[in-house]
Amino acid sequence: MQFCPKCGIRLKKGTCQKCGYAESEAKQDTKKKSQEQKSELTILDENDAKQTLPTITIDCEKCGHTEAVWWMLQTRSADEPTTQFYRCIQCNHTWRNYA
Repeated sequence: MQFCPKCGIRLKKGTCQKCGYAESEAKQDTKKKSQEQKSELTILDENDAKQTLPTITIDCEKCGHTEAVWWMLQTRSADEPTTQFYRCIQCNHTWRNYA
């Protein structure tokens, strides 16, 4: 935001509405926002994810193994509870629980 050096009023588009003061073209600043878009998507390796996620004792629906990793995501609206996901450590079967 810039102000007129003569009367102190805020300049609109480099010109004072009260006294007529105008900034020179060279003095006016223009801002450009440039955003770089990444074309890559980084995905965790299944083995890396298993090492960092917490484990729980729960029966796998597919193979019957009793240990799985789990995580939670907000899949519905904000006023609804989160959805819990489980992945069996043995067979990699993934299922969810709508808490």
